[in-house]
Amino acid sequence: MIHKLTDCQAPIPESTNVWQFCVVLPKAKIGENCNICSHCLIENDVKIGNNVTVKSGVQLWDGITLEDNVFVGANVTFTNDKYPRSKAAWKCLSTTIKKGASIGAGCTLLCGITIGENAMIGAGSVVTKDVPAGELWVGNPAKFLRKLD
Repeated sequence: MIHKLTDCQAPIPESTNVWQFCVVLPKAKIGENCNICSHCLIENDVKIGNNVTVKSGVQLWDGITLEDNVFVGANVTFTNDKYPRSKAAWKCLSTTIKKGASIGAGCTLLCGITIGENAMIGAGSVVTKDVPAGELWVGNPAKFLRKLD
């Protein structure tokens, strides 16, 4: 389902929902059984696996990959340029969120990092480096809290 108030220019599987006021650019890749909530932007060089949930207010910039079964909470902020300047040359750094990982609402993720399989980032955290698989990280900057079961 693609809501009639969405500007979706990419092919979307029938099992995926894209809600109102989203913009999906034409080269974005979105998998089966995903839920893209309202007010999201998905750029061209974005890959979204199957069974992914992206809550409202998330922008997925070029270079971001969300593997299968990823959850991205409301108003999570991704970046793709480590040293941004207005109208200047820039270098896009990729960010990968591995299978089964969850990113809590209101987090900020700096570019060039990988969040490991089944890892979890607590709400409001600022992630500045790679997070290993199966770990819970929280805070600003985000730090290891404990292993997940």
